[in-house]
Amino acid sequence: MIRLQSAIRNSKSAIARPLVAAIFYAAFAVYLYRPHFEGFAGWHWLLPASACVAALGGYVLSRRWVAGFTGSLLAGLLYGFGPFLLGLGKFHPSASLLAAGGPWLFVPAAVLGKTRSKWLSLPLWLLPFAVIAVSFYLSAGRRLFVAPLQVNVRPQDLAGFIAPLAFISRSTVLLGVYHVPLAALALGLAMVWKARRYGILLIAATGLLLAFSRSFLDAGKVAWLGVSPILWLSIPMVWCAVLSGIGLQGLIEAGPADKKWILAAAILLGTLAIVVLLLAAKGFQAFLGLGDGYGRLFVEAAEIYLAGAAATGIIFFLTCRNLRLHGLRWAILCTALGIDVFRGATYIADRIF
Repeated sequence: MIRLQSAIRNSKSAIARPLVAAIFYAAFAVYLYRPHFEGFAGWHWLLPASACVAALGGYVLSRRWVAGFTGSLLAGLLYGFGPFLLGLGKFHPSASLLAAGGPWLFVPAAVLGKTRSKWLSLPLWLLPFAVIAVSFYLSAGRRLFVAPLQVNVRPQDLAGFIAPLAFISRSTVLLGVYHVPLAALALGLAMVWKARRYGILLIAATGLLLAFSRSFLDAGKVAWLGVSPILWLSIPMVWCAVLSGIGLQGLIEAGPADKKWILAAAILLGTLAIVVLLLAAKGFQAFLGLGDGYGRLFVEAAEIYLAGAAATGIIFFLTCRNLRLHGLRWAILCTALGIDVFRGATYIADRIF
């Protein structure tokens, strides 16, 4: 009887949590795009729908590695409403829809890969690459290019990871997970590496290499791919979001043995605050104040980094004192992350439209 009651509770939780996540993502999409609804026509309605589909896909995929609800919720939020997917609004709206399917295409490999041999699971892991290529070919055959084919994604675009809002007009495509989540991303990366989950990192690296292939190879050698480099970036960005969810869950549940990692995360955010302040100083020195706008964005980024460093520092103090206090940790981290993501997503959506 006890086992039956436990199974019923677990099944209810398994249904309730994705439903709560879906409602949250839908509400955030309405909040984000509602000021622009009057100007929407036809394809534009794909943008909020794609954001919700992408976010829920990130949530579902991350559940394979993230035990807590909060970490998975963040993973979905960072992909569906992160700089990359929102930035795709600069191109055809169907580009967002195609990128939104990225996490869903990895779900079969994540679920079935546990119970199948490596040789059987390999085609499942390669499925998203194949779908992206085939989808682009089919859309191009109908003269619908969801993203520019000849565009070059440059290594300089990686600077968006430091201050994505400041590079909206300078970058071909927006990259990054905002500001405070960078600490969770770095921690998640370390956790996955330590757990020897090299497959995740290999898949993300493959997508990154395909996206930047034109930077180190002759364009003619990769022309046969016939896929916009921008769409290949959806693969590493999916896994950046998942790694951020893993890292956040690690911060919430960290014990005394993990304090060095938490300290490293706080130092990382503090260092990035210094870096963007130096970039702000350079912007303010531009001729006739032409760089003042960029300078202000860098200053705001520094403020957010310092707030994140302070929040992570509090978690470090609690850990040193061997105080779990998961509720307090959750409140501190979610406040810092929530402010960062909501401000950043609103700014990007307003600039895109």
